[in-house]
Parts: sequence; C-alpha cells; structure tokens
Amino acid sequence: MRVRLLLLLTLITSSLVCEAIAQAPPQQQVIRIPDGGTSGRMESIFIPPKAEAPFSFTLVTDWTRPMNNGGNFTLTNERHIVRDSKGRIYQERWILVPKGSNIKSWMDIFQITDPDQHTWYNCKTATKECNLFRYDLTTRDNFQPPIGTSGPLSDGTGFRQHEDLGLRSVEDQETHGYRETTTFNPGTMGNDQPLVVRREFWYSTHLAVNLISIVDEPMTGKQVFTAKELSTAEPDPSFFEVPADYKVVNRLSE
Repeated sequence: MRVRLLLLLTLITSSLVCEAIAQAPPQQQVIRIPDGGTSGRMESIFIPPKAEAPFSFTLVTDWTRPMNNGGNFTLTNERHIVRDSKGRIYQERWILVPKGSNIKSWMDIFQITDPDQHTWYNCKTATKECNLFRYDLTTRDNFQPPIGTSGPLSDGTGFRQHEDLGLRSVEDQETHGYRETTTFNPGTMGNDQPLVVRREFWYSTHLAVNLISIVDEPMTGKQVFTAKELSTAEPDPSFFEVPADYKVVNRLSE
C-alpha cells in the first residue's frame, strides 16, 4: 500500500513540477510544491524561504481516516511556524494525537533553515541533538501556488480539473483559492474504479504560503491544515539559533 501511495504522490507531484519547469523564464527557478501526503511521517504545508515577508502563526492539523465500520478516526496537533525577513524558517514538529482524547501532544523535533547559509538543522528534543544538512532553496527562487491546468495527465493515466475559487480573507490576509481534482483511470494504481484526489488551498501571494489547505486522498484520508494567530511582525532572532545545550552533528557530506 505504501509503494502505491508513493507512486500516486509521485505522479501528482511530477506533473506539477514538469509544468513549472516548462513555464520558468531563463535564469529563474519556479517552484510549486503541494502540501500534505505521507513519507514516513505525515507531510504538512510547504513553507518557502521568501524574503521580506516575515510571519509567525500556529498551524492546526486534522488528519481524518475512515474506519471499516463506516466511522472516522481523526488525529490532530498544533505547531508553531516562524519566518523572518531574511527567509530563515523555524518550525516545530509535534506528535499527532487522537482528537478529543486525554492524550497530550508534545514537540519531538524542531527545524531551522537558513537560505543564505544553505543550512538545515533538524533537532530532536529527546536527545538534544541537531543534524546539520544542506538546504538548497533560496530567496531568489520564484515560489508559486501548486496549480496546473485542466486536461489529460501528461502520461495518459487520468484527467485533472482545475478550479479558481476567487479571493477570500484568512487571518486578515488576502488569499486566492484553488481546487485541483485529479482522477486516475481504473487499473492505473491497482484501482478497479476511478481514483479521485482532491486538493483545495487558499494561497497568500504576499506570504507565498497556503493559510488553509485541504488534501483528500482515498488511500491516506483527509488532511486539513489551518493557520491561526497569524502575525506579520518581525520575529525574535533567537528562533533561528541552535540552543547552546544542543549537540550539532554535521551531515553535510552525506
């Protein structure tokens, strides 16, 4: 099942990436990265290193999956995400817990990326250890919403329908809504009926971030990401410093 899921996500992402490259002007890299999905742990919204667009907000995640008896099972968490005017990003990763339960979530990882220094610190709170990797995105990249055009998929496996949902205010930010519905033909991914994947997101052009993102896939369930408590003030620089009591392990050569 995981192999099929990864193949499905690859098909969706590849079609977007191919279109992005085709539309890119000379000397400029256009990047369109969709939210959600799974690769080991659940993926979340994409935060680009855009300069001169600082923010901080709390991201609320609800991940709902169907049960065999017709009901649903929902996991949830909240995590803090911060970006400064230099494009540096701090974001926390919190454990998903059953929604409405007495189980408390906790932060197991935080990450710090710096587009100027090309550094990515992945820090584990349990061991107080940060692995240092290379970070390749830059503030010069042209970040755009991950949208395509309506029509057959390039590999002939199905059809994509693009809808423009217009403008909407989210957390006092103007956002533009889009809905992408991708239908894979029977037999494409081991499916005996059409397999439908829907993505709806409300994109802030100023921040280059989706403030609301909904990903509905039959094999992984429905993921809803919602930003709240948004501030566009310059954040405290201490967010982008590795704590003094954390050990740094250099993985740049790997």
